Amino acid sequence: MMRTKLARAMALAGLLGAANPAWAHHAFSAEFDINKPVSLTGTLTKVEWINPHAWLRIDVKSPDGQVTEWMVEGGSPNTLLRHGFDRNTLEVGTVIVVSGYQAKDGSNKANGKDITFKDGRKLFLGSSAGDAQPSAK
Repeated sequence: MMRTKLARAMALAGLLGAANPAWAHHAFSAEFDINKPVSLTGTLTKVEWINPHAWLRIDVKSPDGQVTEWMVEGGSPNTLLRHGFDRNTLEVGTVIVVSGYQAKDGSNKANGKDITFKDGRKLFLGSSAGDAQPSAK
């Protein structure tokens, strides 16, 4: 009797787990290009502390004054916390410099390597580019 209840409970848990949508986690090289490094200076407009990656939105002003929104992928919220971030580190309106790698499709999306603040502090953004290698030129 006990084994039957346990088996049913495990089967139900398995079905419920399979019914949840799977969050796609991708390799760096599937979406970003190690050969397209970017350095973006802009104003932070939004921070999304979500798994599997935190996202930053920054407005980058070009020399001619045109503003372009960029989305920057960071590590997981847990990774960012371990590297010195907290929910008050990234305040909307802060001017930051983000270095990273642009999306392969050329869109205004990047995988963030690190952030530099006006006071010179630098924090690692949890880039997943560590195992990516530049292509031979």
